[in-house]
Amino acid sequence: MELALSLILLMLSRTTGALPGHFWHLTDLHLDPNYTASSNPLQVCPSAGSQPVPNAGKWGDYLCDSPWILINSSVYAMKNILPDPDFILWTGDDTPHVADEKLGEDAVLSIVEKLTTLIKEVFPDTKVYPALGNHDFHPKNQLPAANNSIYRKITQLWGPWLNVASIAPFERGAFYSEQLVNKTQGGRVIVLNTNLYYKNNDQTTNMDDPGGQFKWLEEELTSAANKGEKVYIVGHIPPGMFEKKRSTPWFREHFNKRYVDIIQKHHGVIAAQFFGHHHTDTFRMIHNSAGSPISALFIAPGVTPWKTTLPGVQNGANNPGIRVFDYDRNTLQVKDMVTYYLNLTYSNLAAPRWEKEYRLTEAFKVPDGSTKSMQTVLDKIATDKCYLQKYYEYNSVRYDLVDCDMNCRADHVCAIREVDFTKYESCIIQESSSTSLTVQLPLLIFLLTCFFTFL
Repeated sequence: MELALSLILLMLSRTTGALPGHFWHLTDLHLDPNYTASSNPLQVCPSAGSQPVPNAGKWGDYLCDSPWILINSSVYAMKNILPDPDFILWTGDDTPHVADEKLGEDAVLSIVEKLTTLIKEVFPDTKVYPALGNHDFHPKNQLPAANNSIYRKITQLWGPWLNVASIAPFERGAFYSEQLVNKTQGGRVIVLNTNLYYKNNDQTTNMDDPGGQFKWLEEELTSAANKGEKVYIVGHIPPGMFEKKRSTPWFREHFNKRYVDIIQKHHGVIAAQFFGHHHTDTFRMIHNSAGSPISALFIAPGVTPWKTTLPGVQNGANNPGIRVFDYDRNTLQVKDMVTYYLNLTYSNLAAPRWEKEYRLTEAFKVPDGSTKSMQTVLDKIATDKCYLQKYYEYNSVRYDLVDCDMNCRADHVCAIREVDFTKYESCIIQESSSTSLTVQLPLLIFLLTCFFTFL
């Protein structure tokens, strides 16, 4: 069966020019080294803060960051599902959600090293493109726009993965650009340190271009265009708004605007963008001045199940998730996306089981993961209650299964549709009063309608 499938794929690639490949996206592991399934609810995990954690299980708890056994399981699940990927995107955040005084530079580096070693051991022959998260520094969030000891030490840890030419820019600002491996034509991965644009980063408050990264990004994109290369942009913190809390951005406004301007100017060479940070499963669309979609940004769910303490967020936990992308090695176009997850409740009651959650093309009935198709996904979410609810349940990796009401719909649709802050606020006003979505159906009729729609 596998041989027959391989022959079919080979024949298809020869007739269409497509050369299929696959890669993993792994993000937001957030190891809590002190997690223990204690019977004392106040002694389970430091990452829960002062919250009691009753009935904690071996594989983790929704109030806590990841125990080692969960992270180890996630990486080995990747190996079992797709043992020989073209490469791995690893978009950061390795340490637990605890106060800075409970960590320190040595503790941060120790955790980064532990997770780096695990990935190297499980995937010894696989190229990894890693990015720093805002928790991969001490103090957290305060990543500087200049050379420092943590950047230098992490460069040494990631040395086997980085090309020689990547070392200097990484030590200077934790960003780099490399040729994409396993390519028959030109392709490039640009890894950004978007933590420099984070609103909680006091080190870059009054800067216009921290570390010269914007200027460098434009130069890399211009160079790629001149060479006929397509580009993946990779980072930890994405631009735009957080979909689970209204009007909550991550970037400072002037950084967000500069980033969107660069994407609009150079979108022709950008095949896709990949980020983490949210812990949720969502995506973003960037449009040109005429409103046409020009770039899709995929935000992968985290491995940590930790329930966010951000005030105002309801049901802010998630089941652990990992993700495979199918892509065309010649054009870098995303062909499909498959998310796998571990139901944490089931795992603690019975046994851990990583299983397929959904495939993009099947779940949303689109031909691929191109920018055009992702705009179609957005349009379906915005206008069809069944697709909205399906997306909403995927957003928390099947943790939050409540009904997504009109306010919920506005928050998610506008966050996906408008990365620009001003346009987002206009969208919220418009969509909050919209009656275009078919949400007036009684619950039973709605459930039956969705059931038959997706048969």
